[in-house]
Amino acid sequence: MTTKQTAKKLSLKEKYALMTRNLGWDTTYEPMDKVFDQLGLEGIKIHDWDKWEDPFRLTMDAYWKYQAEKERKLYAVLDAFQQNNGHLNISDARYVNTLKLFFTGITPAEYNAHRLFAMLGRQFPGAGAAIACQMQAVDELRHVQTQIHSISQYNKYFNGLHDHSVMNDRLWYLSVPKSFFEDAISSGPFEQIIAISFALEYLLTNLVFMPFMSGAAYNGDMATVTFGFSSQSDEARHMTLGLECIKFVLEQDPGNVAIIQRYLDKWFWRGYKVLGLVSMMLDYMLPKKVMSWKEAWEIYFVQNGGSLFNDLSRYGLRMPKYWEQTVAEAEHLSHQTWNSFYNFSGAAAFHVWLPSDEDMAWLSEKYPDTFDRLYRPRIEHYRKLQAEGKRYYNANLPMLCQTCQVPLIFTETDDPTRTSHRQIEHAGETYHFCSDGCHDVFAGEPDKYVSAWLPAHQILQGNCFEADANPAADGFQPESEVMRYFHVVAGQDNLDYEGSPDEANWHTWKGIARPDDAKAA
Repeated sequence: MTTKQTAKKLSLKEKYALMTRNLGWDTTYEPMDKVFDQLGLEGIKIHDWDKWEDPFRLTMDAYWKYQAEKERKLYAVLDAFQQNNGHLNISDARYVNTLKLFFTGITPAEYNAHRLFAMLGRQFPGAGAAIACQMQAVDELRHVQTQIHSISQYNKYFNGLHDHSVMNDRLWYLSVPKSFFEDAISSGPFEQIIAISFALEYLLTNLVFMPFMSGAAYNGDMATVTFGFSSQSDEARHMTLGLECIKFVLEQDPGNVAIIQRYLDKWFWRGYKVLGLVSMMLDYMLPKKVMSWKEAWEIYFVQNGGSLFNDLSRYGLRMPKYWEQTVAEAEHLSHQTWNSFYNFSGAAAFHVWLPSDEDMAWLSEKYPDTFDRLYRPRIEHYRKLQAEGKRYYNANLPMLCQTCQVPLIFTETDDPTRTSHRQIEHAGETYHFCSDGCHDVFAGEPDKYVSAWLPAHQILQGNCFEADANPAADGFQPESEVMRYFHVVAGQDNLDYEGSPDEANWHTWKGIARPDDAKAA
């Protein structure tokens, strides 16, 4: 008589190993270094891929079940939001302009992150690292889709949300986040993962998601809040992937330390330059404010980042180069960025406005050392011009930084009367930069950055017109044709919020009397 053998139930650790590490193999008819041909290009030495640890120990089958449950909860809320006209519950229609900034700048960036991690999953021979990257690739694609769905209700009622992918490819200020991801995706595999998973996701992601999601909660935007909750656990895994990558690489070989430090210096600065858009959103664009940019930078980078690098110092790493400069710039970043968009609002895809007396009192409280002295007089001057019917618009094309592609709009941190400007000679040409950090990044890889697609240059060269545009035609208007190329409808998608169709619609929906109506009565 035979006894029936029952299969041993695997522990979670054993199941994880079976479904990840045991799926890898060494190639036979092609050498491993030919199959994974990018690994030797950066000088990083990996001796044992099995040392890679995944703190979440998540297998693909568990991942799909987990994400499916989150999807069900997310779309139940989004359906309720749409059926109950949730767009009418926000604090003020000006708030929607933060969504325009997020949707045109961050959502396409998430898609680029999806592409990048799909590539990384193919380039890492270690099964643990490859599967972690594949999961993040799916996460990023899911974020793109859920962001589109979360914001779709607003697109039915507000302008400027109609063509995020084209705007991301063409609009001048969106070249800043776009160039960041294109820079990363054209790097080697370890630089890619340091750029996105560590420098962006671990060091700086809280400075993107905290302001947008907390700002959404403060201003009644439950669709965006729900998306934020749905993506939160994904972001936790992404941050863990970045930290695990750093520690894994540093423990593999002491020669890796100098390379990783160089990557950290570069990508911290590249990521920081993208955050100027977030700083003005926090200080100027939220009708109901969460915290100042200065406070956010102190909490989420200076304190949290400082603690992290205290831990990493045992590997020989230090804080990223120029981090002290970012602390000094926190007094100025949002004010100078918003001033630039007020000047160039005719070339943007969202509305601008001058801060109210209440807003300026808040800014004065948050920036007691700089706002009243440096920035209040300028805003009051703009108010005076506007009251006289002389609203100021800058019709020129600004000089752009060759590295980060931000216009040269910032001042020296020790002299607010002087524009921060650096330059370098390379191969007989002069290149211009907004900061020492961007100058150093270019100097390290000049041949990579000389080919940057700079929007101001492309406009002047006539490359920002639709195919049917005819510059030789009588009455040709280049400014209008450039806006058509951007897919921006002048006066509808941009310029001042006051007097815009968005403001008029909001007043109609909410039954708010406009100032002009009161005067007429």
